[in-house]
Amino acid sequence: MLTNGSIVTEFILVGFQQSSTSTRALLFALFLALYSLTMAMNGLIIFITSWTDPKLNSPMYVFLGHLSLLNVCFITTTIPQMLIHLVVRDHTVSFVCCMTQMYFVFCVGVAECILLAFMAYDRYVAICYPLNYVQIISQKVCVRLVGTAWFFGLINGIFLEYISFREPFRRDNHIENFFCEAPIVTGLSCGDPQFSLRAIFADAIVVILSPMVLTVTSYVHILATILSKASSSGRGKTFSTCASHLTVVIFLYTSAMFSYMNPHSTHGPDKDKPFSLLYTIITPMCNPIIYSFRNKEIKEAMVRALGRTRLAQPQSV
Repeated sequence: MLTNGSIVTEFILVGFQQSSTSTRALLFALFLALYSLTMAMNGLIIFITSWTDPKLNSPMYVFLGHLSLLNVCFITTTIPQMLIHLVVRDHTVSFVCCMTQMYFVFCVGVAECILLAFMAYDRYVAICYPLNYVQIISQKVCVRLVGTAWFFGLINGIFLEYISFREPFRRDNHIENFFCEAPIVTGLSCGDPQFSLRAIFADAIVVILSPMVLTVTSYVHILATILSKASSSGRGKTFSTCASHLTVVIFLYTSAMFSYMNPHSTHGPDKDKPFSLLYTIITPMCNPIIYSFRNKEIKEAMVRALGRTRLAQPQSV
């Protein structure tokens, strides 16, 4: 229990503290399975896209590899700690660990939002301007776009970290979630947190809403081009692909917008946790399925990689 004059040195994550033992055991098994599956799928995509296959040297596969890397970083930032807290009674996390976790959530989350927008733009150029694709999205441009996503993630993480921890913490140290989420932590600081929350809101408009607009605009142009040029079978395939991409994008953007662009008064454990689970677990798991495993060249590369692995194994006499 904190006194009014004491400085917070640790936080208590109470996201699943009130759950029964059987519920926590069930959640542990479920989240461990989802985490393992997500790590395996994204790890496979990283391996395939990094593999020296001439057919996977295009910018699209560079984007896919970095998206999978971001998924691995994002889910590892939050889920292992949650799994530990589901099996132990001590749900405390140090002040420094909370700061570190928030920074990586900021950094990786922002980088993923921007990278998804660049990936949508890449598909827009490939479909709407196929003859000029190599000139517009060259390898150099691709590297710059990926670097831009990571750079803005790193810088934005520093900015939001400063905004979130600019005031001292001497009040309640209970976080009503399963990880240190910025709006909730900021609301626990001394003084009036409205300035910090407004800064987080303004930042979210730039790094979440702007990429979402670019993404949706790119897919609208893609669909318009397909409707005017493609055959009925080509239209059906493109509609299916675009719908899948937009579904994952909407999951990520809307859940992040709810968490970071809502007034502090609307936050609560029953409202925050479902959206937090959506963008910390479901989206990283869906990304490789939607963006990669439905891709014919990715499937063929997996078959070739599996074939080479078998050939490399020593034959028994």
